[in-house]
Amino acid sequence: MKLLDQLNQDMKDAMKKKEKQRLLIIRNLKSALQNEAISLGHELSDDEALTVLSREMKKFKESLHEYEQANRDDLVEKTKSEIEFLEVYMPSQLSDDELDQIVQETVVELGASSKADMGKVMGALMPKVKGKADGKKVNQLVLKYLN
Repeated sequence: MKLLDQLNQDMKDAMKKKEKQRLLIIRNLKSALQNEAISLGHELSDDEALTVLSREMKKFKESLHEYEQANRDDLVEKTKSEIEFLEVYMPSQLSDDELDQIVQETVVELGASSKADMGKVMGALMPKVKGKADGKKVNQLVLKYLN
């Protein structure tokens, strides 16, 4: 089932069950997807939709970090629940071992050996792990293998 169809179905379900927070999150996701489709001028492919979802997830995680720094427990809990709702639509995340193996294989495949090769490695690696791993985590692993 396409993501937009899934969101529409879940939105109807949230309306019936009167789940206001879930409904708000779904509406915001739909809005972000539709805005991206309008800016691109065509219906989003699954890959493009995943990019939008990843961007939204990153925003929520950055907000969570900011709220934790400011000791705003009320907003921390709200944002954590929003992240949980959003994770339903994300592909399953790679385990640390799987991610480590993919990074190691890509570094060897490209013959990268120093930090100067960082951009080349990240450029080849990110499409492989798109939506399945946090970019910051990938970056740290690449640095580990390039040192």
